[in-house]
Amino acid sequence: MNAPTNRHSGVSLQVRGLRKSFDGQAVLNGIDFEVQPGEIFVIMGPSGSGKSVLLKHLIGLESPDAGEILINGESIQTPEIASKYRLALVFQSGALFNSLTVGENVGLYLSEHRLKPPAEIARIVAEKLEDVGLKGTEDKIPGELSGGMKKRVAIARALVIEPQLILYDEPTSELDPLSAIVIGEEILKLQQRIHVTSLVVSHDRDLAFGVADRIAVINEGRILTIGTPDEVKRFDDPLVQSFLHADFKREPQSKSL
Repeated sequence: MNAPTNRHSGVSLQVRGLRKSFDGQAVLNGIDFEVQPGEIFVIMGPSGSGKSVLLKHLIGLESPDAGEILINGESIQTPEIASKYRLALVFQSGALFNSLTVGENVGLYLSEHRLKPPAEIARIVAEKLEDVGLKGTEDKIPGELSGGMKKRVAIARALVIEPQLILYDEPTSELDPLSAIVIGEEILKLQQRIHVTSLVVSHDRDLAFGVADRIAVINEGRILTIGTPDEVKRFDDPLVQSFLHADFKREPQSKSL
């Protein structure tokens, strides 16, 4: 990964014919989609649909059995190409180090790789924390933060490298509805301010329809449909509709005589 620069620009992402099996069990069955520069693209689907395995391929933790992943038309399966672009991942758990302060967590990449002097790192950290509404929290420790604040610290840490593509893994997981709205608003603000390309993996229907330019619905390792939120809502497929409208239904209790 290259050192951060002052440039902010989203990149395109193409996934072509991606296939992956484990012990003979197909998990990805020919995944195809394209994300435009600066777009918020949401991949949603039920548990076990292949979302997590797909994300691991995008960040290089898994290699496909077939197919390719390209950024701006270049295959990231080539190390020199992968290092050419600035990708950041916001982990589902936040993945903050409890032994470090908020400021130390956010500036960790810069300090560990000695990319900036301490004073400059402190300035960048303060700027990124302010960007996510956490100005002045540098000296707090993660244990003092709410779940939503931890997620925003994780976003600030991702911003330090001035990413061209941000991957979000279930960004509203374990959050209350109000905190989830705040995270969705942060994703939208980043698109508007720095035009970063965002790929969000989530089963949160409210988040998906609230932030997405386009949505892909995945099930059993296949893309069932891709479209705008309105197009996906109208897509006439029983699997898609059952996922979008799944809800708990309580049977009415009969009155005792």
